[in-house]
Amino acid sequence: MCRPIESAERHPLTRNERQANGTGPLYYRNGHGVDVHGCDATKAAKRAVSDAIRHSSLGFFRMLGKTANDMFVDVTIGVPDPGAVDIAAVAKELPYGTVTVSAVKGGLEIAAEQGIDAIIIANAAVIVSLEDKTSG
Repeated sequence: MCRPIESAERHPLTRNERQANGTGPLYYRNGHGVDVHGCDATKAAKRAVSDAIRHSSLGFFRMLGKTANDMFVDVTIGVPDPGAVDIAAVAKELPYGTVTVSAVKGGLEIAAEQGIDAIIIANAAVIVSLEDKTSG
């Protein structure tokens, strides 16, 4: 199991705690992003998050008496060098909710023929959940 390297901010309950309280994931998307030149892991990560959420509209919050700002968004980014990801910049790709981003070892780095550039491929997992204030 990959362990998170860094987190931009913590929300009141971790994803595992929300699942234990019966407020587990309501929505899951994955995406991938590529930086073809420049070896920019942050650019690839931001593109992966954009790919994951691009065709999404989460209107079910209204049926639950919630707003999009009530959601918790847990993002895990897989890249070859997790320390190279600007976690705060990736978090800004999510327009709503309390966002937590972690970077773990994963993705791909494909060396260029001359060895002076590489293609960085990032994977993103985006999980949305709600905290149930009535639990516990």
